[in-house]
Amino acid sequence: MRALLVTSVGVTCAAALTLPLATPAASAPAPHSASALPPSTSPASPGAGPPSVQAEATTREAFAPSGVRSAAEPSGSTQSLPLAPLDAPSNRVAGAPAAQGLPQRDARPFSLVGVVWDDAEAELHGTVQVRTRATGTTRWSDWQDVETHNAEHAADLGSAEREGRTVRGATAPLWVGDSDGVEVRVRPEARDPQDRAATPVPLPAGMRLELVDPGAGPGEDPGESPGEASAPEPARGAPVGRAAAVPARFADTPATAAALPEVLTAEVAAASAVNAELADLGATVIPALTQAETLESMELAPGAKPYIGPRPGIITRKGWGADEKLREKNFGYTKTVKAAFVHHSATGNNYTCKQAPSVLRSIYRYHVKSSGWRDFGYNFAVDKCGNIYEGRAGGVTKAVLGAHTLGFNTNTMGIAVLGSYGSTNPPAAAVTAVSKLTAWKLGLFGRNPKGKITLVSGGSNKYKAGVKVKMNVISGHRDGFATECPGARLYKKLGKARTSSAKLQGR
Repeated sequence: MRALLVTSVGVTCAAALTLPLATPAASAPAPHSASALPPSTSPASPGAGPPSVQAEATTREAFAPSGVRSAAEPSGSTQSLPLAPLDAPSNRVAGAPAAQGLPQRDARPFSLVGVVWDDAEAELHGTVQVRTRATGTTRWSDWQDVETHNAEHAADLGSAEREGRTVRGATAPLWVGDSDGVEVRVRPEARDPQDRAATPVPLPAGMRLELVDPGAGPGEDPGESPGEASAPEPARGAPVGRAAAVPARFADTPATAAALPEVLTAEVAAASAVNAELADLGATVIPALTQAETLESMELAPGAKPYIGPRPGIITRKGWGADEKLREKNFGYTKTVKAAFVHHSATGNNYTCKQAPSVLRSIYRYHVKSSGWRDFGYNFAVDKCGNIYEGRAGGVTKAVLGAHTLGFNTNTMGIAVLGSYGSTNPPAAAVTAVSKLTAWKLGLFGRNPKGKITLVSGGSNKYKAGVKVKMNVISGHRDGFATECPGARLYKKLGKARTSSAKLQGR
């Protein structure tokens, strides 16, 4: 059986390990059949990479032996800038908290912004607005609103992820494109919107502006603007078996010469090995299968007729360029997947599908480095062109514990549609992708997309801990938490997604 070399960053070729192609990560859950639900797994199994929770600027480089293509994590950085009062004390109303922010200033290039603060339990009652300057120009954007209510996407209260890390309060991240200048203002709101004389609510302590550079991803030159390379195009109608461990084909890009042998870091190999039954180690895409091929690839009980949709093409973490050294070392699992919660990322719609991998790398870095989460919060992401991406590490067929719906992360999965859909209709391709993904993934766990399921709340602003709640198997984030997410326009499309998903399952 063919093997790939696996080595940590900076390790010489002579010290490289040989990892068998189909060897899964130690203690990872065994693949399951459609005739039986996946077995319960331990709370954590070996992944790779030390936790990184400091919101500081960082840049990583990796080296590979001459003649060998490096699979090192992409470079990237986070600039963390403390906010300061914008008004002089003499100009403030007595006793009123001051607005905070930063005047126009230069910065190292970045593509995503957000504001974080020290206490994860504190809420930001006010407005956050930013404007940015496109890199290399004198052109400033208009003021843009940043979604301030983001805590509902976090890990559950009392969970290891919440209690064992330096978790911070945070706004939603906002994608602004390649920029090198920024201005921000945070204004407190009045305690009573009807009483303008009321003293505004104090802003959280320790607010900082986070400027995230996603770094170069697969197929991108480190010198080009983030997102100039295309997102990998998922294979369609591929035969049953594993995808070759070669660079993904990029949309609108011709085929290139044969790839050089690839060196995987131990962290990348571990994140890839949990999908070993679906694709080769180091694959950038898990290929799509027809429904017949999907069933053929599974170990079914004699006479079993499971309701499982065709497996969609999925761009892996390696495919979108996840820096595996950022995340927590271990993978976390729950017992099953009972429901799917649909979200929007609230990062804005000003991105192209070619930039989607850069958007994902930016959100990932913001979740881990700025907010203090163990990994990317959502289990999957979908872009406006309908491309499906692997989110939190641990295996796309497995019940990976996410940090997407506060109070309901256990035994569920979270799907983030990249963009903001409060007043903008989601593209049909994105809704179709949600249908395809849920038809397959929920089908693996025996769930009917048009059905109902009872979940137990872990505690949210809508349901107290321990309360049993009956929900749709495909629900919107607002069904479990008092929030606008996934946006009114996307929420209205969930009925269509449920019907389409069930139809793909053969119901």
